[in-house]
Order: sequence, then structure tokens, then C-alpha cells
Amino acid sequence: MALTKEEDIQMMLVCKTHLGTRNIEFNMKRYVFRRTADGIHIINIGKTWEKIMIAAKVIVTIENPADIIVASQRPYGSRAVLKFSQYTGAQALAGRWMPGTLTNQITTKYLEPRLLMVTDPRMDAQAVKEAAYANIPVIALADTDSPLEHVDVAIPANNKGKESIALLYWLLAREVQYLRGTLNRANGWE
Repeated sequence: MALTKEEDIQMMLVCKTHLGTRNIEFNMKRYVFRRTADGIHIINIGKTWEKIMIAAKVIVTIENPADIIVASQRPYGSRAVLKFSQYTGAQALAGRWMPGTLTNQITTKYLEPRLLMVTDPRMDAQAVKEAAYANIPVIALADTDSPLEHVDVAIPANNKGKESIALLYWLLAREVQYLRGTLNRANGWE
């Protein structure tokens, strides 16, 4: 029952959300706290928490939760995406992204969302590219080596570990439910 920023940050440290990669994308330098002796970049967890709160506010502004697509091609992100969409009402697209989902009206899988959320902008590059063509805002969990082209809200975090991905989606789902009023902050959420 984490209700404060400090408790959330402690959970992020336990799940290794702060560990980045050896490589760094120039857009991600502002989110990096420092570099360890063996070359791994450490992400500033305070900025991660702030970006989660911003992303939750963006998600809540969309009236119909079914107009949100949460996509993940990462194997560890699939279950987290399905759970997130179960609790927030978003559409989950776990597994392979079908090219033309956002751009080709002829296909039966054509969708017109108001928001796209991806687990990794590098692996979900096709989804991010199509969202840019269709002028759809994108929220992404971005590691230190993630490209931020066409990403509107980047949540700087470790998007390669399963505990980290699961915790980030859990924190985001919890905050969305708090802001929508379906969950009371005094009671918490397991």
C-alpha cells in the first residue's frame, strides 16, 4: 500500500527501474543521474516518478478508455500490458504489431485511437511510426538507449527487466484509477 512518493521510489529501486544500459541516446541524457564504474547509466528515479504522474494525467484526459492502445512486442511486457488494460479499460495489443493498424483503413484490424502507449520505442518502432503518420500522441517507457523520435511523453526507466516493466504499469494503472476516482487514495491498491 504505497501512498507516498518515497515508498514508490523504494519499490522502483527494488525492481531495478533505475538501471539503464551502457549506451545512451542524446535525448535521454537529461534523465540520467550518473554512470557507474562499469559503464551502466543510472536513471534519475525522481524524474521517472514525475513522468509517470504526467502520463497518468494524459491518460485520464481521454474520455473513452477504449480509445487508448497499449502495445508491447517485448515478451515481458505482454502480461503487464494485458493487466494494465484490464484495470484501465484500454485496448491491449500484446505481441506482434500488425503493420497498417493505424494507417491502412482497408484492413479489418484498422484502429483509430486517441493515444498510443508502448513499452519500448525501439521494438515498437512500427507502432510509433504509424502513430506519427496518424498524428496520435505517444507515451513510451524509454531506457537510456531508446530513440525518442515521435514520442510525446517519455517515462525514463529500465524497460528490459520484467519486474521493472510490471511495476511501471502497476504504478501507472494505480495513478490512473486514483485520478478517475475509481480508487480511493486512503485505501490503497494491492
